[in-house]
Amino acid sequence: METIFNMIVMLIGGLVFFLFGMNVMSDGLETMAGGKLEKTMKKVTANDFLGFFLGAGITIAIQSSSAFTVMLIGLVNSGIMNFTSTFGMIMGSNVGTTLTAWLLSLAGLEGNFFITLLNPSTFAPLLAGIGIVMQMLSKDDKKKQLGNIFIGFSILICGMDLMSDSMASVRTLEGFDTFLLALKSPIIALLVSTAFTGVIQSSAATIGIVQALALSGGITWEMAIPLVLGANIGTCVTALISSIGTNKNAKRVVVMHFSVNVFGSVLCMIIMYVMRAFGVSILGAEIAMVGVAIVHTLFNTVNTIILLPIKKLLVKFCIWVVRDKEEETRTVFLDERIFNNSPLAISECHRLANEMADYAKEAINDSIKLFEKYDGETVKKLIDLESLTDKYEDRLGTYLVRLSSNNLSKSDSHAVARMLHSIGDYERIGDHALNICKLAEEMHTKGIQFSDNAQHELLVVSSAINEIVDLTVKSFKNDDAATASQVEPLEQVIDGLNDNLKALHIERLQANDCTIELGFIFTDLLTNFERVSDHCSNVAVYTMQLSGDKLDAHNYLNAIKSTTNDKFMDKFNAYSNKYSL
Repeated sequence: METIFNMIVMLIGGLVFFLFGMNVMSDGLETMAGGKLEKTMKKVTANDFLGFFLGAGITIAIQSSSAFTVMLIGLVNSGIMNFTSTFGMIMGSNVGTTLTAWLLSLAGLEGNFFITLLNPSTFAPLLAGIGIVMQMLSKDDKKKQLGNIFIGFSILICGMDLMSDSMASVRTLEGFDTFLLALKSPIIALLVSTAFTGVIQSSAATIGIVQALALSGGITWEMAIPLVLGANIGTCVTALISSIGTNKNAKRVVVMHFSVNVFGSVLCMIIMYVMRAFGVSILGAEIAMVGVAIVHTLFNTVNTIILLPIKKLLVKFCIWVVRDKEEETRTVFLDERIFNNSPLAISECHRLANEMADYAKEAINDSIKLFEKYDGETVKKLIDLESLTDKYEDRLGTYLVRLSSNNLSKSDSHAVARMLHSIGDYERIGDHALNICKLAEEMHTKGIQFSDNAQHELLVVSSAINEIVDLTVKSFKNDDAATASQVEPLEQVIDGLNDNLKALHIERLQANDCTIELGFIFTDLLTNFERVSDHCSNVAVYTMQLSGDKLDAHNYLNAIKSTTNDKFMDKFNAYSNKYSL
């Protein structure tokens, strides 16, 4: 009884170490990728071959096919990717996840000194030591994450060793023969493996246990094959849980993932039963760790080759299972399924911040045009745009605040802080656009208009406002510090213009060339223009500080506005001439 207890403790402990190590290694690899792989993934739309290699590459990078599938569900649910483009990626992910089994199979190598060196158990402690040193002493984020990868891999191998050791004496245990007898039934072995993988939500861990059993010499090819197939089916449970509450296309991704694995497993089981009927001897032979890795890779590779020609039928099947509903109109803003993938989440937040910037720019441009030609439909549009920028600021801001509590690299943390600052400014620009719209609406309702001189002055300053907003949005979307550096000189010119226009307005009032009522509207309009340029200045400063460790707008502005800054003064003089009254 004590032996059984010790074996179970070692097996559970090894499994915990294995899963924890894989998680640590996966997080390190994801952070090092910095969202570049995910950005590339979103660009893949119709090329299944490219999608296959990309899916395999990303899965190898993050060491989890389940995490990759959840990522796909989030992207499809958000409308960023098309459901049909996920086929190649899913198949590539299935092949990519087999790398773990090949790494673990090295643990079974025995022989001379050089072969022993290839055994992960030999160099894992050394990697762990290097990883800890990099974590403790390095100040560079990339090196710290590389240290995390080394530590995670070492913990994973430690867990594998514990599972292998727990299986070393398993053949001597009472009842083990009965367990093996049950596994000789391929159907039972398949169901046991599927259920177990569904519970622990890691096919790699299940394959690791199968390899540990193989190392102890306890199982045959006939037992291992269904166990591997069950691991491939069971890993779909994670995606199934993740799809709860998603739209129809995201659910179809789950159906696709599940159906390709089930189809391949059924076909493989049929082939195995045919081989049994013909008495193929290899099925009864004991399997080695590398044999388990071969089965895992061969199954997913052959499955891909078979299913690729019938992709269209699979897509139709998925659409038939998850049918369209006319009443479904829900739009997803930010998907929670990508929250734990910080680089991808930051990438999506930046995409939405870019959308918000475009809406703010559109609102300013349209509101200014109302003074040239008033249009009721444009007023309605501006009210909707202001409401939309409020929605973006609220939801995106909340998401970014939560995201900032994740374990982010310095560059990612800086990007989150920059977006948090910027979306607040874009929301205020949207508010000022609506204020400008209301001033135009007031003039239209009262049937009043500015004098020719006032109209000319407003044309000059509004052109400057359109340009400063355009420069701000362009530099923000492209992370272009050079373009952003042009904003502050223009902002100073606009401030000067506003002072001059207010002085000219007072002269017109004194000469009775302007009414007090129009004077209030004129002054309010200039105030809104000035506030818009201030917010543009804020956003531009955050963009210019991309390479810095922290955002410090006040000191940064004081530095670049210095009269000793020749580039600043050159731009200032150029804009002064361009927007001269």
